[in-house]
Amino acid sequence: MGRETVHIISHSHWDREWYLPFEEHRMRLVTLIDDLCELFETDEEFKSFHLDGQLIALDDYLTIRPHKREQLARYIREGKLIVGPFYILQDDYLISSEANVRNTLLGHLESRFWGKPPKIGYFPDTFGNMGQTPQLLKQAGIDVAFFGRGVKPIGFDNQVLSNDQFQSQFSEMIWTGADGTSILGILFANWYSNGNEIPVEPEVAKVFWDKKLADARKYAATSHLLMMNGCDHQPVQKNLSKAIRVARDLYPDIDFVHSSFEQYVSAVKQNLPEQLSQVIGELTSQETDGWYTLANTASSRIYLKQVNDRVSNLLEQVVEPLLVITGEPYPKDELRYAWKLLLENAPHDSICGCSVDAVHREMMTRFDKVEQVGTYLAEKTFANWSQKLDTGELEGHLFTVVNTTAFPQTKQVTVDLIVDETDFRDGCLAEHHHKMDAIDLPELGLFTADGERVWADIEDLGVQFDYHLPIDTFRSAVFARKIRVSFVAENLPAWSWQTYQVKPAAALPGVSPFAYLENDFVKLQREGNNLVLTHKELGHRISNLLKFEDVGELGNEYAHFAPTSCQPIYSQLVDFYIQEEAPTYQRACVIHQLEIPISADERLFEEQKRLVEYFKRQAGRHQQTKSLLVTTEITLFRDSSQLIFKTRFDNQMLDHRLRVLIATGLQAESHLADSIYETVERSNTPSSHWKNPHHSQRHRTFISLGDAEICLTVSSTGLHEYEILDKETIALTLLRSVGELGDWGDFPTPDAQCLGPSELVYAVECHASQERYQAIHRAQNLAVPLYVGQVCQHAGTVALSGQFTHPILQEEACYVTALKQAEESETILLRYYNLSHDTVILSHLASGVDLLEQEIGELSQQLGPQEIRTEKVTPLYF
Repeated sequence: MGRETVHIISHSHWDREWYLPFEEHRMRLVTLIDDLCELFETDEEFKSFHLDGQLIALDDYLTIRPHKREQLARYIREGKLIVGPFYILQDDYLISSEANVRNTLLGHLESRFWGKPPKIGYFPDTFGNMGQTPQLLKQAGIDVAFFGRGVKPIGFDNQVLSNDQFQSQFSEMIWTGADGTSILGILFANWYSNGNEIPVEPEVAKVFWDKKLADARKYAATSHLLMMNGCDHQPVQKNLSKAIRVARDLYPDIDFVHSSFEQYVSAVKQNLPEQLSQVIGELTSQETDGWYTLANTASSRIYLKQVNDRVSNLLEQVVEPLLVITGEPYPKDELRYAWKLLLENAPHDSICGCSVDAVHREMMTRFDKVEQVGTYLAEKTFANWSQKLDTGELEGHLFTVVNTTAFPQTKQVTVDLIVDETDFRDGCLAEHHHKMDAIDLPELGLFTADGERVWADIEDLGVQFDYHLPIDTFRSAVFARKIRVSFVAENLPAWSWQTYQVKPAAALPGVSPFAYLENDFVKLQREGNNLVLTHKELGHRISNLLKFEDVGELGNEYAHFAPTSCQPIYSQLVDFYIQEEAPTYQRACVIHQLEIPISADERLFEEQKRLVEYFKRQAGRHQQTKSLLVTTEITLFRDSSQLIFKTRFDNQMLDHRLRVLIATGLQAESHLADSIYETVERSNTPSSHWKNPHHSQRHRTFISLGDAEICLTVSSTGLHEYEILDKETIALTLLRSVGELGDWGDFPTPDAQCLGPSELVYAVECHASQERYQAIHRAQNLAVPLYVGQVCQHAGTVALSGQFTHPILQEEACYVTALKQAEESETILLRYYNLSHDTVILSHLASGVDLLEQEIGELSQQLGPQEIRTEKVTPLYF
């Protein structure tokens, strides 16, 4: 292989927040960068330092040391301090597809203020790697990825088993993504700390290097050996230059260089052997024993996942498309601020919920801030646009509903409307309040702009305080008489709006109550202790659709492990009744009860203190139990076979996991689930190497299991962990209560027990297999609300109802993830991907951009399997 070169790369893997809160870690970051600055000035042999691939570390440092900006800029230009290309080091699976893209996009845009970002895909500690990483990197001009998890290294003297897909003989391999894109993948086979704290004493250094060189040679495909000089929050090794000189003296036949990733990659590419192992798709350690895949971070602190999904949807599925649909001025600075703030919660130790309690309390504050910005931008956009609506011919109290998604929506809409108001700044509070209270409201009805009657529930809210904040005068405080309108907006087309009017009308006749849920498609009823679902057209009957399962929890924020001495506890169905009945929907209430131990037994605490590995713990469950009531509202719209579940409970128990078990009545060898820009087909049976009794996996919004004729698709919002049981039951995790962080020390996390009320939303749809994509679209849009706002009566230039359209809306196998304005121009961009594993032939021509929004010219009308595309939208469509 020729003369060996040892590439020593200085770095510090910087978890922004983890076992210490953010600000404590930041103080240590300041010390690290201060030390680097000193070293750059005093040691010419210290060539460079890799700042962990995330640009945000500069922002964090400069908040404390703003006067160091020009000094850092000089180091970056000189190639000494290497920053980017990402804004943060994100978790792949638990943030949205768009958040993954924006992390790369904003990282590159921000890096350009400092210099040229390194073209290195850097995922040292990501908890599994998404299958679209190669395509996402290639569309950002990157053709190599470094990662630490997901592939099992075999070693030079071992033979790769022919039936294993995720093993590699070398640390270097070809990684082919879900769409067929290939990049060079480099595994940290000896971890990203294999060259940490290199000794300077010759005798100690000899022992150190003999072992480290042997370990590296075991996996290296070339004569270029990688030594990562650093670890988690590692201070810079100030005597590294001396350590390298000592190594050169000890091994004169080996070249030791203080290197960088770009230097190392360049050397490796020139010396790669012709045959490398190939890994395909997502890398999640499915061919290991299964103990440390860290998939259970998807169920740690589920409340974090819920709010993350909500505010992500607000930015990417509501605010950005609303701005495009309305044509209002695009607030790029405000949106970039919101996206950067949201991404601060995206690192793996943050969104994964595997940090100390203080970290996650601060995350909730960030989420609140993002929601505040997004809500303000949506309200401002709608308010300005609504003044252009031509509402002059309508009557009564008006409001407009906007579907900002690229798929037809049927959703329950609730809006509070001001009937009348009076400004009380004159100080006559009692008189103004009485004036509003004295308004005699007639019987009211809801109508479309065309005068068609719509069933609605209209409630008098009485007199309420309100206020207005005009842009050109002082605030106005008012008493307002309000009503609340609730109704079902049915089949509102993609990217469309509909205006409604509330005006006097006779009451509609009531609806006769049923003892079950039923429409033209499905029927759900109670039979004994079971909920039975029947699909009428398909003739498919599921005899026990829904029940709840509780097991003990001996694991931590990273991993689940149930006591082997205890059996699962299953729910008993206590009650089932129809709660609401309307022409457009039905809502039932079902109550389950479980008797659950109050905690683990006392042995768990002792095992935690002794740092016993979680899967070796012998603790059981406490003998004392409490009753857990699980109340679930089930909504069925009249034009849909999808059942929407809202489950509530008040958790007062410790150390347990609660799941809902959804029966399919089907048997299958595999199933589909969505990941980042990908529909993944996963086996329902783990690898033969798998030892863990649990086989939880992650999804974004849906899991679909079925055969050639019938499928059952489960969708969820903020619930990202599931398991397939017995090839037919979908187990969706609703709660995982744990009391420790885990990993390398004893870090109690009482907040991670998630005590108190929880509300979880998920949906179930039985459907024909050929309707799978429509069901997937409904699943992916479950969590996206319709936007609604009150409008005034006036003449205008915008129609009361309308729709913007685009040929992609006709492609059922395509899913739109973004409709936005480009970051550095006024061009409208539309991003979508092919959900299917087949090529889609598009009906239109378009030009496009890559994921950095750089021009790539005319696009092919063939959209490959799982291909991601960002096209420029012309005024023809918008």
